[in-house]
Amino acid sequence: MELDAEFSALATQEDLPVDVLRRLLQHQGARSSAALLRRDLTEEMVEEIIALGSARTLAANSSLPARVSARFVEHPEPPVRCAVAAHIRDEPPGVLARLAADPDPLVRQNLTMNDHLPPELLARLAADPDSSVRSGVIGRWRDVPDAVRRKLLTDTDPGIRSGSLRAFPPPADLLPGLLADPETREAAVAHSAPTPELAADPDSDVRSAVAAHPDLPTGLRDLLAEDPDFFVRDAIAARADTPPELRERLVAGLKPDSPLAEWMLSFGRGNHAGPPPAPVPPPLTRQQAEALLARAGL
Repeated sequence: MELDAEFSALATQEDLPVDVLRRLLQHQGARSSAALLRRDLTEEMVEEIIALGSARTLAANSSLPARVSARFVEHPEPPVRCAVAAHIRDEPPGVLARLAADPDPLVRQNLTMNDHLPPELLARLAADPDSSVRSGVIGRWRDVPDAVRRKLLTDTDPGIRSGSLRAFPPPADLLPGLLADPETREAAVAHSAPTPELAADPDSDVRSAVAAHPDLPTGLRDLLAEDPDFFVRDAIAARADTPPELRERLVAGLKPDSPLAEWMLSFGRGNHAGPPPAPVPPPLTRQQAEALLARAGL
């Protein structure tokens, strides 16, 4: 393990002597790890971390006392306010409303990640002038009131409309318009009955959505199995109701034209895997910690 990684691991070790932790704060990597992850930071350590220039990392620590987190709501640097906005509770009352009115859209966008937002603030953010904020609301709020849902599904931004369709079902009266809109047709397919017209759509993404529809008729399945786009054919191959002989033929004929296409196909086939997590290093004794600190002159 590299020295920086060893310091970061030591900085999060439980039952670490206070004097060792204070010395570790002088190392940038160790300070960042302690600021973000430790639950036992004293007020003196908090002040020291801020003085050393790691306020942003500290603000992202959801284990800080409410009075400490509240300090960052009015911080002059937007990245610090972004960090605290993602997790802070409404303590004292009103801090969430202040963040919802923050002049920086990135702060308001980070606020949409907060699990402690009441419905009235979510509704306010769903009408935010910045589309990234509205998009954040879509990704976090499932029990959306009908009035807010309708507004999002008819948003001027096509990304908001299609994102809303992927997040929650549309009212029946809006579905025809969403299917007719080229920007939202693909996302709307999941909420409508598959038709020959949709299966023959010039947009291959629409045809892929039809191919993945749970109620796809056998005739359309067999039609899409001959589609010129390999993503459409892959969607048919991935269906549980595709006959084994047809699946084998489709898989044998899938020849992605680039490494990127092969990587994308791996998700549909369910065989994509990320790297294994790094092993947790064993805790260091006081003597080992002292030796490590000595190596860095701390």
